[in-house]
Amino acid sequence: MKANEFDDLFDEAEADILPYLDLAKAKRSGQEQKRIEIKFPIWMIKSLDREAKKLGVSRQALIKVWIANQLQMAHH
Repeated sequence: MKANEFDDLFDEAEADILPYLDLAKAKRSGQEQKRIEIKFPIWMIKSLDREAKKLGVSRQALIKVWIANQLQMAHH
């Protein structure tokens, strides 16, 4: 199927485009990840771990959420 045919099908509100997609290979744009290294003082790691344990999440998840929240607030 050509791109313009797919676009036309998508524009039809009642058309089902899922059969034309390979969802196993689908990716959200801008959601690719890159590994970085950040060094924290021991006291900060212990504090992060306590907070993560209270919330039932990993240290990494806690850091990601906190940073994402700060970035969203900075852009508003």
